[in-house]
Amino acid sequence: MVRRRTLFIGVIAILGLIAAACGGAAIDQPSSPEPTSTSTGKPASEAEAPEGVPMVDTSIASVPLNRVVFDTFSLAGAVPLSEASEELILRLRDAIPPLTNPRYDDVSGGDWLKPTDLVLGYASGGEVYAYPFKILNFHEIVNDVFDGVSILISYCPLCRSAIVYDRRLNGQVLTFGNTSALYENDLVMYDHQTGSYWYQTGGEAIVGALTRSRLDVIPSLVATWAEWRSIHPETSVLSRNTGFNRDYTRDPFEGYDNIVDAENFPFPVSERGRDPRLNPAQEVLGVELGGIRVAYPLDNLGDAAINDLLGDIRIVVFSKKEGPSGAAYLSVANGQELTFEFEDGGFIDVETGSIWNLAGVATQGPLKGAVLEPIPSRFTFWFSLVATFPDIEVYQP
Repeated sequence: MVRRRTLFIGVIAILGLIAAACGGAAIDQPSSPEPTSTSTGKPASEAEAPEGVPMVDTSIASVPLNRVVFDTFSLAGAVPLSEASEELILRLRDAIPPLTNPRYDDVSGGDWLKPTDLVLGYASGGEVYAYPFKILNFHEIVNDVFDGVSILISYCPLCRSAIVYDRRLNGQVLTFGNTSALYENDLVMYDHQTGSYWYQTGGEAIVGALTRSRLDVIPSLVATWAEWRSIHPETSVLSRNTGFNRDYTRDPFEGYDNIVDAENFPFPVSERGRDPRLNPAQEVLGVELGGIRVAYPLDNLGDAAINDLLGDIRIVVFSKKEGPSGAAYLSVANGQELTFEFEDGGFIDVETGSIWNLAGVATQGPLKGAVLEPIPSRFTFWFSLVATFPDIEVYQP
């Protein structure tokens, strides 16, 4: 059964506060350029949508258009795509501004973060980058290029889904923006090249010319800032110098998991997302390999090394209760299959006794320097993952 938590008195106020970060309805946005203390979004009147982006072709869709719901950032409330005017659609583009020319600082640029703050970590060509959730709350989308690979850092605060995608599709590089709409209480993005709408957790186009196309997931790691900095002391970190005036130190989503667990979603969620196998706000790591999908409930697993078999492929999930955080890897290093345990605060392989960190790197022992191959994964609330993949299995010890 789903655990029901008692909601605190200010639930309505908090719903209004958090909704703006991912397209909040029922919030009266100011007309001034500066956001108020209860708004993470950019007022719709301020939106600076890129020119030349095609209008979405609503004659092509894989979901009902009335299930894609716009936030108007006004007392007018939410408007379904089936009823939205072209003027409204254009006006709401990038009301929550994505980052297309991100700046990065050295590790000291993260000194403002608390040790327990979560970051989305990405590694490329020997360089590593940290994207604090506290910055992503206000922007949700980062378009960047590393080592010739065009990547999309995507994050939706309303379903705590942090996923990295490859922006290349059929030989074309896509650039993503924010529609200010939600589907299954999750961020809906649009691409500049065709104007198609993309469901963030699935990385799938659901309206427009590219409908049913999917982006490839790229391996990433969600960890606390303390853990990431310990693993990567020379990490770069997304700079607060974004060109937007936002108070990145505050977290408007503190306590939001209580609201989700009570199924008081700010925007519509189908029955698929109300699957009672886990609590709606359970933080899970979704892994897909060989056509098999499994959700690993990090909150339940705590500090653990989970040895599992997906089809005939052996994998390991490293889980840490702090955060929580986790990552999935193939259980092979230097041609040797390994079995892992969690002991004395670290991950240890039974075969050689080598010690491994959360990033899948052997730091001590005979295999020191070896690296496990990461498996692409999705870090998200349970309701969003199961709404996207209703047939997903839940790991049971």
